[in-house]
Amino acid sequence: MPGNTFGKIFTLTTWGESHGKAIGAVVDGCPSGIELLEADIQKDLDRRRPGQSEVTTPRNEPDHVEILSGIFEGKTTGTPISLIIYNQDQRSKDYSNIKDNHRPGHADEAYDLKYGFRDYRGGGRSSARETAMRVAGAAIAKRILPSNLRVTAYTKQIGDLMVENPDLSVIEKNSVRAADLQIAEKMEALILDAKNNDDSVGGVIEIQIENCPIGLGEPVFDKLKADLAKALISINAVVGFEYGQGFDVAHLKGSESNGMEVGMYGGISNGQPMTLRVALKPTSSIKVGGRHDPCLLPRAVPVCEAMVNLVLADHFLRYVAVKH
Repeated sequence: MPGNTFGKIFTLTTWGESHGKAIGAVVDGCPSGIELLEADIQKDLDRRRPGQSEVTTPRNEPDHVEILSGIFEGKTTGTPISLIIYNQDQRSKDYSNIKDNHRPGHADEAYDLKYGFRDYRGGGRSSARETAMRVAGAAIAKRILPSNLRVTAYTKQIGDLMVENPDLSVIEKNSVRAADLQIAEKMEALILDAKNNDDSVGGVIEIQIENCPIGLGEPVFDKLKADLAKALISINAVVGFEYGQGFDVAHLKGSESNGMEVGMYGGISNGQPMTLRVALKPTSSIKVGGRHDPCLLPRAVPVCEAMVNLVLADHFLRYVAVKH
């Protein structure tokens, strides 16, 4: 089963299943001499872990990460960094009733058709539990990027509720990670209503990138926008991606859209701020056994940030290699 590695110079390979013994990752291509402790990774994992509030899955995983290799005396050695998180709150029997059935909207049927076999316990390898290792790997990626670079994601929309004037300072002060406390309260009520009716809701996450170095991105097929699109669309339940004005430009004329700053020209960063957005579908796991998020967005926010940081770190190392 290929397709488990992301990146070209700074690479992340993840492994493990939702209800297996553990999940893990190997980060390769990280320069030596970078200060790194487990606590540096843990603080990002704590934002993604399950069981945070009533609007997330009740599965209770501490997601405690251990570094197995690639670190000596608190600094990276330049060798592969191996990470592991042991699963502690599996309830595999919750999925026994769907062992012989394909859940609508899941990868179950596709896995059976392709491989002739699947791990039905919580989705196995196709579970969003895998994204914990993306967050762990990205915590390392952030440490090689310029200190003034900022990647900030937030819940922009859930259902028909939308944040119009984002205040990034309040993202971690509400359970849905919206950038507006008043809208956040309404979003939470909407999610809980769906949850109480065995249903789910989707929405939009916006990611803002500030102080991105100039020159990231490589024509023709490795444009920065192309790799960002691939990174974000690879996240479970993401069904749409746009950057800058996105699909709104379809309604404009050239005289109206030219000169709009989108942070990239020709797929290469120009130093200006960038805005990305992704659409997430409502959670497919409704009226079935197991424990699930009634809305994926609150926990997907740190995952979106992680994938952007992985892309930026990989392209940053490519750029440094070219310059030197």
